[in-house]
Amino acid sequence: MASRTGGTRRFWRALHLYLGLNLGLLLTLTGITGSVLVFYQELDPILAPVLLAKPSANPPLSWEATYQALRRAEPERPHGWRLENPENPLRAVTARYYKPIETKQKSFAPLLVSVDRYTGQVVRRHLWGDSLTTWLYDLHYALLLDRPGKLVMAVIGGLLLIALISGLVLWWPHSGKWRTALTLKKRASSERLIYDLHKLAGVYGWLVFAVLAITGIALEIPEYVKPLVMQAAPMHDPPNPRSRQSGGKTIDVDTAVSAGMARYPNATLVWIETPNDAAGSYRINLRQPGEPGRRFPKTNVWIDQYSGEVLAVNAPENFSGGELFWSWLHPLHSGEAFGLPGRLLIFAAGPLCALLYATGLVRWLQKRRSRHQFKPRGS
Repeated sequence: MASRTGGTRRFWRALHLYLGLNLGLLLTLTGITGSVLVFYQELDPILAPVLLAKPSANPPLSWEATYQALRRAEPERPHGWRLENPENPLRAVTARYYKPIETKQKSFAPLLVSVDRYTGQVVRRHLWGDSLTTWLYDLHYALLLDRPGKLVMAVIGGLLLIALISGLVLWWPHSGKWRTALTLKKRASSERLIYDLHKLAGVYGWLVFAVLAITGIALEIPEYVKPLVMQAAPMHDPPNPRSRQSGGKTIDVDTAVSAGMARYPNATLVWIETPNDAAGSYRINLRQPGEPGRRFPKTNVWIDQYSGEVLAVNAPENFSGGELFWSWLHPLHSGEAFGLPGRLLIFAAGPLCALLYATGLVRWLQKRRSRHQFKPRGS
């Protein structure tokens, strides 16, 4: 570990204090919003009950019928939709139109249209950022500042790593006093209790915070991080196959889904991306057993919109080391890589971050008050 000389320790303490006081509130905001977003898919229908249909004895509409209902509702946007297959059979199918004219100046602000999968009725329509959950996502991801906000959040993630390293250096027990370093002191003063709470929140949450910081940086600024990853492991651009225009009739959505599922019969359908234009193709996004990403898995099959032929496949079993690394970033950041326990762990990181900031601030105020109380008169 780091040198225990007085000068070195003073440096680490000053650095840790400076970062904590200046970034603590913002990190707490990021942590709390992140905790909410861990369960935002479950929260959304609570806030918008129209997303849940009443139980019905009738089967859900076909994908083609759902898509046609979407096109009738948005006739000026006939192509290039991405439909999500909800896990809850009563939940509406929400489709994204990624580049609506209303938000063309933003890097990410799709139109979201939700269709009742039993009646074909549009039950909700809004732009990204207009609902509470998507607004919270933008706050967490970019501080509502779009591209500049992503860079700011990446810098904050880097500073969080420095704060974590400095905290670890200051905490590291010398003379083998591990028990003291890892437990609360019994019958301690209020000052010692605050110190121990801060210390233990940091040490027991350290690995989770470090993973969140590293994955967060990569997800915020992939254009800078991917070239670094590629220095150690290759990464390839995903396929972008074009349909062979035959002038004939196009296949329906259900045929495209069946063709994609036929390649991976044990997989679960997650997303359907419809062709952008006459030469575009369907992209059928699937989740294979064992994939870390539940909502954004990495198994994709591209289907010719005329013939139904499989044009390309991209799946984890064919990934390079760099691509496998990248496929784990979002599942680790959201916790879904380890199921419900992982999500609960990430959820707990938000309140733990708030506890760190509160105890650190209180301990600093305690020390400050103590210095003023014992300051010699006339000085």
